[in-house]
Amino acid sequence: MTVATDFYIKFWGVRGSIACPGPETVRYGGNTTCIEVRCGEEFFVIDGGTGLRELGKGLAQQRPERVDIFFTHAHWDHVAGVPFFVPCYMPNIAVHFWAGSLLPERSIEGVLMEQMLPPLFPVPIDVFKSCHYHDFLCGESYDIRPGVRLSTCPLNHPDRACGYKIAFAGKTICIITDTEHRPGERDAAIVEFCRDADIMVYDAMYTEDEYRNHVGWGHSTWEEALRVGDAANVATVVPFHHEPGHDDAFLDRLAAEAEAIRPGTLFAREGMIVRP
Repeated sequence: MTVATDFYIKFWGVRGSIACPGPETVRYGGNTTCIEVRCGEEFFVIDGGTGLRELGKGLAQQRPERVDIFFTHAHWDHVAGVPFFVPCYMPNIAVHFWAGSLLPERSIEGVLMEQMLPPLFPVPIDVFKSCHYHDFLCGESYDIRPGVRLSTCPLNHPDRACGYKIAFAGKTICIITDTEHRPGERDAAIVEFCRDADIMVYDAMYTEDEYRNHVGWGHSTWEEALRVGDAANVATVVPFHHEPGHDDAFLDRLAAEAEAIRPGTLFAREGMIVRP
């Protein structure tokens, strides 16, 4: 039985750019970004990467009346799971898609439709049974469920991206991916957005050494995640959006380094549940 005040996130996909299944990524996982957020009896999803498929299999058995999916942005690794999300094909489950990074040039309905057009996909989005599409302007806040406040923040990423903060039962969780920092300085808007958060999930695509060859690509580092966490007085930092070339052994080494610098840091893994 779900406790009315239980608040947690569960990771269904933790990778950036492209899925990378295989024997070297078993422990951290190879699916792209997808996070389930549970707030007592309520739940919703952040991002629809390839991890969304496995989440959808479970939801198809549970048969909730409604599923809400909030996208940080619409790059391929964050939407690729949508055509394989079983509830989209079930008439008794209303699936609501939300995006705050596309207006005024595009809409989330248009983007999801385009990825299912020939020659990219064999069936059109019209096969979805009960899906609804909503666009908003990043920076807005909403009471999305009784007692659940969702706030948003623009991120520094090509084609724009939207960070999320969820407040429930006196706790807060921030999800900050995909974003690029400026070397030597903290992003003041993100620090303030994450101020005193219980959990901050943060873009950790690169190491500091790798980042030097990827300036302008729209991603940050695990080291910067710790610095932002310190500046914002975050309780638990969760580095996320792992580079597909970072295998389990490599991520183990980074996690050990992070633990030595900031005890309690948790590198995101598929299946991992984190509570404030």
